[in-house]
Amino acid sequence: MALFSELPAVRKRETGSAVAHYIAGVLDRQSMISIVEALCHSAFFKPGDRVKTLKGTLRGEIIETLDDGRAKWQAETGTVFLTLPESLVADD
Repeated sequence: MALFSELPAVRKRETGSAVAHYIAGVLDRQSMISIVEALCHSAFFKPGDRVKTLKGTLRGEIIETLDDGRAKWQAETGTVFLTLPESLVADD
């Protein structure tokens, strides 16, 4: 995992999980590659960007980027969250 040493801890953990699932045969190669590529992209979002949580359980839209670097986003359920952008990925 030294290859991913510069990733934030939460993204590094999810990258390791994707690779482990591929090795275990639970995840196909293309899915693993897509997940790792998405996690390696910079986490900079602007209002209006569609996002989802790292595990894909919630989807929504960025409302605002705060001065301290956190992102304010609204899930499709209507709930508004404040989070670090590293805990989100772009929802294509």
